[in-house]
Amino acid sequence: MIPQAFIQDLIARIDIVDLIQRYVPLKKTGANYSACCPFHNEKTPSFTVSPSKQFYHCFGCGAHGTAISFLMEHAGLGFVDAVKELAQQLGLEVPEEGPALSGTEREQRRSLIDVMSTAARFYREQLKSSPRAIDYLKRRGLTGEIAARFGIGYAPDGWQSLDKAFPKYDDSGLAEAGLVIDNEAGRRYDRFRDRIMFPIQDARGNVIAFGGRILDAGEPKYLNSPETPLFEKGRELYGLPQARVGIRETGTVIVVEGYMDVVALAQYGVNNAVATLGTATTPTHVQKLLRQAERLVFCFDGDKAGRKAARRGLEASLPHLADGKTVSFLFLPAEHDPDSFVRERGAEAFQLAIRDATPLGRFLLDTLAEGCDLQTAEGRAHLVHNAKEFVPKIAAQVLRLQIVRDLAAAAQLSPEETSAALGLAPPPRPAFEPFQKGDWQKGRFGKKSLPAPEPRVGVVPLEQQLLRILLARPRLGDKVPLALVDLLPETAERATVMAIIDACEDGTLLDAPLGAWIEHFRDSTHEAAITRAMQSIEEGYVDESKLEETLRGLLDRLELQAVETELKNLQIQVASGRADNSSAARLGSLLAKKQKLKSGQTV
Repeated sequence: MIPQAFIQDLIARIDIVDLIQRYVPLKKTGANYSACCPFHNEKTPSFTVSPSKQFYHCFGCGAHGTAISFLMEHAGLGFVDAVKELAQQLGLEVPEEGPALSGTEREQRRSLIDVMSTAARFYREQLKSSPRAIDYLKRRGLTGEIAARFGIGYAPDGWQSLDKAFPKYDDSGLAEAGLVIDNEAGRRYDRFRDRIMFPIQDARGNVIAFGGRILDAGEPKYLNSPETPLFEKGRELYGLPQARVGIRETGTVIVVEGYMDVVALAQYGVNNAVATLGTATTPTHVQKLLRQAERLVFCFDGDKAGRKAARRGLEASLPHLADGKTVSFLFLPAEHDPDSFVRERGAEAFQLAIRDATPLGRFLLDTLAEGCDLQTAEGRAHLVHNAKEFVPKIAAQVLRLQIVRDLAAAAQLSPEETSAALGLAPPPRPAFEPFQKGDWQKGRFGKKSLPAPEPRVGVVPLEQQLLRILLARPRLGDKVPLALVDLLPETAERATVMAIIDACEDGTLLDAPLGAWIEHFRDSTHEAAITRAMQSIEEGYVDESKLEETLRGLLDRLELQAVETELKNLQIQVASGRADNSSAARLGSLLAKKQKLKSGQTV
């Protein structure tokens, strides 16, 4: 665990403009900088970077965050790696808390990376001296350039070939890295023998594992490294470092099943493909890829196994879908995998197939309808029953609404009935309803409602206004009586207001930029409320030049609410004859206070 104090110091010291400028050409516009957003396609710049607040925001797609967030979203790094990357740029050593990230284990990780790097160099050298392995790659249509780009090598057909690469073949690091196996008899031998070797790299380009393909007949056809302190199959993807530029240029990432599929596609100029590592697609895979691409396409064989893999990809995608991002599924002809398809039909045909891939919504409905006779009531009921496992998990609200309506049409139900059957909130009624007989007499003419305007400041709930003010200038928390905060409804915004006031008590965050607050609340229960408030600030719904004046008016309205509530209770007591002399005096005092608050006088 990285200490919060270090993260705050990192945000304060890093120049977010300098960082983003390395990836995106920025243009100074007033106090901020602007560019076309790197996270979605646009022609007019809507992406802004604020050096004073140390964060970025896109008015088009809503992407936002700090320097840490930018490296996570744009470069595909995990949180810890993004922090380490920024720290390295500043010449800082990342301190760590907790036994899981002890100095000993950091040293172990570095040592294992060195072991894997040595093995990768050895395998590459062995490929150069193996005509049989080179011939295999040529027959698969690969050039030396592509082999070098992916670091492809060859593991010789010997039991202990790695003893030529390491001074101590009995080094425990070789077993910890998964390069050798120690059998029950105490004999050690190489895990990979007579195989084409595909190095698997992490986001920083470190080799963390290998996949080995047998050259001739034999089983297993592919052999992967076991999970190690460096390598967790469910988190890593083959070819991601090599595909990052292609993903950024196309806005699309293609997920295939095998190493050779990735390499063969790259050979034909399709440079945005990655592969899972001998395991099903996981939610972590999907989350990582959708951070970097607007469109994710799963490309599988059209056989039963491919359909099963696609269903797993579908399930993994649902919790990470977002409106504005798309997930699609491409099933190749039964006789083809991506490798054979692109070699036989060419890159253009493959790209056309990717373009026409089946959208997730259609694939989901087709999957749900399997085995259901939609001509019968029972079959339609079965369809809705199948949907219970999938539709409630869809994170993208508008997409879920669309799918519910399509599902309702197939089930011959209304969207409201379908939502109820799935345990979802009923969908909103459409703004336009077709003109019905009798509507003229009822005064309804089928007019389309205009979209609701952005609420005026006075209409926004007070707790949301207060959160925006404190996030824009945390020092103002000292001026907020906690008794008044307690009068606010028990919402996420009120809880976050209290969290900001509490966080300001030690003074370390009082003058911190907005980016520091975003990082302070990362992965907390307050993160969503912070994000909403931050977007409102950036989109101009807070006048940052009049924060104190706005806060005074807001606190006056809160106090007025408290006075009116107490007045109402006292008036009930007076009317019922239960009031004493002190109640009557208090009543007069509250009436005077109410009058002053309403007239805008300071009480």
